[in-house]
Amino acid sequence: MQHTTQARLDLLSNEIALKSLKHIVAAAKPIVDSALSPTTRELVLLRVSQINGCGYCVDMHTKDATAAGETPIRLHLVAAWREASVYTEAERAALELAEEGTRIADAAGGVSDEVWANAAKHYDEDQLAALITLISLINALNRMNVIVQRPAGDYQPGQHG
Repeated sequence: MQHTTQARLDLLSNEIALKSLKHIVAAAKPIVDSALSPTTRELVLLRVSQINGCGYCVDMHTKDATAAGETPIRLHLVAAWREASVYTEAERAALELAEEGTRIADAAGGVSDEVWANAAKHYDEDQLAALITLISLINALNRMNVIVQRPAGDYQPGQHG
């Protein structure tokens, strides 16, 4: 697959795409205001973006997490979190839920009862609602960026508010 330095369609200058993006971003506001930790949010956003091959979002969430104080080692190990000792049990449960929730088409039955129960041990209902909404929204954003081949590398922390 050949990539250029320019997206097929500029999502930020197209009226329909921009209006849709504003709604998706607005839908994330309750997640930001929830008791789900910013650290967990960024780890989940990064992991889902890695799975979906969204370079733009990997760039953005790596930089935003770094700006928020996340350590390089934890960011570098997200793709191999199962073998890494730098995450809490709660973070591991969130990452596992994010992976199964992202790979729905790859896993017959979607998110397993075991993965859900493990997440429910660490997060209350509001935090679980925030997690599943976060996973759903980042999957939508990843797909938009991957489809238009939005280039990665130029994102500045906090650029999108």
